[in-house]
Amino acid sequence: MPPRKRKLNRFAGDGTGAPPSETQGVPTREMPHNMDAEQALLASCMRRGGADILNECGVRGVTDEFFYSLPNQCVFRAMSALLKDGIAIDELTVTNKLAETGELEAAGGAGFVAGLHGAIGVQVTAHALHWLKIVQDRHIQRRLIRAAMETVEEAHNPTDEIKHLLESVEEKFFAISEAGVSANTVQHIEKPVNEASLLIEKLQNNRNSVTGIPTGFPRLNSMCYGFHEGQMIVVAARPAMGKTSMALNFIEAALFSRRDDKGDPNPAPTLMFSLEMPAPELAMRLLCSYARVSLEEIRSGRASKENLSAITNAGVAYKKMPLFIDDQGGQTILEIRSKARRLVKKHGIKLIVIDYLQLINGTDNSIPREQQIAEASRSIKAMAKEFKLPIIALAQLNRKNEDENRQPRISDLRESGSIEQDADMVLLIDKKRKGESKRKQQGAAADGEEKEEATLNADKHHIYERVLIIAKQRNGPTGDVKLLFNGDLTRFETPASEYANGPDGPPKGPAL
Repeated sequence: MPPRKRKLNRFAGDGTGAPPSETQGVPTREMPHNMDAEQALLASCMRRGGADILNECGVRGVTDEFFYSLPNQCVFRAMSALLKDGIAIDELTVTNKLAETGELEAAGGAGFVAGLHGAIGVQVTAHALHWLKIVQDRHIQRRLIRAAMETVEEAHNPTDEIKHLLESVEEKFFAISEAGVSANTVQHIEKPVNEASLLIEKLQNNRNSVTGIPTGFPRLNSMCYGFHEGQMIVVAARPAMGKTSMALNFIEAALFSRRDDKGDPNPAPTLMFSLEMPAPELAMRLLCSYARVSLEEIRSGRASKENLSAITNAGVAYKKMPLFIDDQGGQTILEIRSKARRLVKKHGIKLIVIDYLQLINGTDNSIPREQQIAEASRSIKAMAKEFKLPIIALAQLNRKNEDENRQPRISDLRESGSIEQDADMVLLIDKKRKGESKRKQQGAAADGEEKEEATLNADKHHIYERVLIIAKQRNGPTGDVKLLFNGDLTRFETPASEYANGPDGPPKGPAL
């Protein structure tokens, strides 16, 4: 008995209706589809209330490619054109539109359209959304199969580096995933109002308390109430002003200062992408900062037994914390997003830090660098919303504020103006500056200030006055936060004067 031939469908492929001979990599079996659901959905669009259903298709991103067969694709295109022109959709208008566009024969003729109208029962519109979901699901299945087969082919015959192939595959499947979850983004106001009411109640019950992830600085907490989900926070400064140190301060606060409703420790799982500094060096700075031991003392090998013990205790404390570091350099935003998505799902990440934004490689090196940075900035904001967590992105400032000897401004962000547009909060680190008249008397203003600062702090273990400028905050005030930078510990601290009216007095540092 001869082997049974596998049935082929002339419309099999990627959903475009092209026959198998015109689509590479098409499987020898039929692609997933549900012809009854497709025809029922089209029929529902020709009944009373059909325009609403067709509008719902548009809201959910459904196009003619979502339909498996070529006739169904032609009919849906005709219906969409009629809706756009404000013409009522019925058997006659659809047939005329197909004739007008020259697609009547490809759609199976007037008889096919007439058959659609009587294909299903009278309760058609009541089940339209169910059929719409089936059409969507089968379209996604076909895209997955197509992408998988293309991946197999590309993996067998790579035309580029494996790293780029992995990025391409990740992007391809992510696009399919986005199409699958983007259907129900429109919601009635009732749910957001209920969520806002619960938040307002929480704020009233916990007046002046940190409702997000604590920053570690009381004054900053009082102005922003912590970092909140969906936020993109940009920390920018000129080189060597302490951007990384500030980020490590934020990480320490997220891990050791966060508390639950009962007041018990509740560390926020944190992920840091360090595109500039290796993980061991970051770990050394974290330990020295937490243990309050001079980094230079450790590097020189002259640490006392007491300080080494403090470092050991800090190491024990950090090993218990949910902190993850990726120090691979030259990553693209696609790589970062892919890794972040996996760790958010696996470890419940609540805070992401990226050091720093301008070191992210573009996905397309042929476009200007400013556009590449803009793409990365938009993606970081999208990540914050998708993962429902705050993302702290460090960034460089240009030289303009130094050349003009003034405080930095949000417009000084280097390489892309889109960063200031995408960010929910922009924090700028600057040295404390004196009045203009005094600077003029000193002659070379910058040099004079550096000499003055060095003189004032010569016996203070390299402690320098700094200003954290809140240059932008969507949901709160802007202003300055006075800080001290401890050069020995590479950490920022709050001046004792800032605690003068507080209940806890000056900071005593984290307990080991």
